[in-house]
Amino acid sequence: MSKVKSLSSDLDLDRPNIEDYLHTDSIQEPHGKICLRDLLDISPTLTEAAGAIVDDSFTRCFKSIPPEPWNWNVYLFPLWCLGVVVRYGVLFPIRVLVLTLGWIIFLSCYIPVHFLLKEHDRLRKKLERFLVELICSFFVASWTGVVRYHGPRPCARPKQVYVANHTSMIDFIILEQMTAFAVIMQKHVGWVGLLQSTILESVGCIWFDRTEAKDREIVAAKLREHVEGADNNPLLIFPEGTCVNNRYTVMFKKGAFELGSTVCPIAIKYNKIFVDAFWNSKKQSFTTHLLQLMASWAVVCDVWYLEPQNMKPGETAIEFAERVRDIISVRAGLKKVPWDGYLKYSRPNPKHRERKQQCFAESVMRRLEEK
Repeated sequence: MSKVKSLSSDLDLDRPNIEDYLHTDSIQEPHGKICLRDLLDISPTLTEAAGAIVDDSFTRCFKSIPPEPWNWNVYLFPLWCLGVVVRYGVLFPIRVLVLTLGWIIFLSCYIPVHFLLKEHDRLRKKLERFLVELICSFFVASWTGVVRYHGPRPCARPKQVYVANHTSMIDFIILEQMTAFAVIMQKHVGWVGLLQSTILESVGCIWFDRTEAKDREIVAAKLREHVEGADNNPLLIFPEGTCVNNRYTVMFKKGAFELGSTVCPIAIKYNKIFVDAFWNSKKQSFTTHLLQLMASWAVVCDVWYLEPQNMKPGETAIEFAERVRDIISVRAGLKKVPWDGYLKYSRPNPKHRERKQQCFAESVMRRLEEK
């Protein structure tokens, strides 16, 4: 008995853990028969094979592929060194200056407008929208952003919501410089959280905490209230719920498609020739991500405002979400994968895994004793 337990725990140390990609609700105790999941617990070969399959279709969605080295010979290396000097010694200081100037202009205008025009609500909101678009334009300029917009510019209408694929928080900045969207976004800490709780709330943005289950009901109520308002800014939602590396699209959450509103798809595709715009939030802070963009040659991308879509008769919210995901994926040239992006954040409890392995070991021992 102790040998079986020891073997199971030893195998768990250096093998791909298939349970890391599954919700705990889907993990059940054995009921008298051995399932594939049980075999994976005792066979390192099967576990490694399953882990490779999972890594192939899930973790690749959240990994950035490093560019192929091109400075490999005596002719190209000096050019690469010259490029480093230009990017860090010339372009980066200029971009910092541009962004600093943008913040000075923005704050010198925003603070008086926000506090002195409280009695003129309509005028205040109009000026705040313009200023938020302005500071986002300064951000894009600090990356030497080359953004091509295709299709009609979004406008504020009731019973309408915009949805887009999600690669980085700069998606919001790139879209916001053209239209002052109200966005639903994960609540952050640090200077980003400060901006969320002060400046961005002026355009009607809605924040949520992924770790709070009660937030889902509150956010859903706020969404319905927002789309009903005729004077509210257009609502922008990233239904993937997490940043994906701009090569794939993961499952869309159905919340944006249950509002009974017209859904306007937006497809965003980044050109990685100068920099990879994917933000891996588990490996770097947003500040580091911004500095990486500011030290690159340019951020190049295309944005397509696609034809509005309505739910068809007999179509469920999930089917509607998948149909819109198809439209965005085809337009941006992204590959669809059948994964929930929240698996990136959820991990089963280690005690639960240990208890399950112990139960299975006991089950195997009983079968061996019966034989």
